[in-house]
Amino acid sequence: MSDEPSIDAKYESLRRGLRSRRRDDHALDLFRQAESNLADVRRVDRILLELGRCYNPLTNRPIVDLATRRSIVERLEAGQIAEARHLLDECVARYAPPSDKRGPQPW
Repeated sequence: MSDEPSIDAKYESLRRGLRSRRRDDHALDLFRQAESNLADVRRVDRILLELGRCYNPLTNRPIVDLATRRSIVERLEAGQIAEARHLLDECVARYAPPSDKRGPQPW
């Protein structure tokens, strides 16, 4: 539970960046739910499945591809929470890069 405020703050700052790019932030809500529930492997798997159905225009791929989903779930099942969280963070960074790495926006 002590991670909740930091998780909320992390996703709130990412949400502000997406708003400026006029992109939907439903995926960020799903990422936050997944990160908040890493102990519930089945729930995280379902969330990642839903994210796999969504398209990331920055990478021209699904937001979470099948290989990454499997890797995250396998790590969670093996009790490797930190490794799974790292992979999840990489997915978030591809979807919503931190503001200092975005550079100037053309719109």
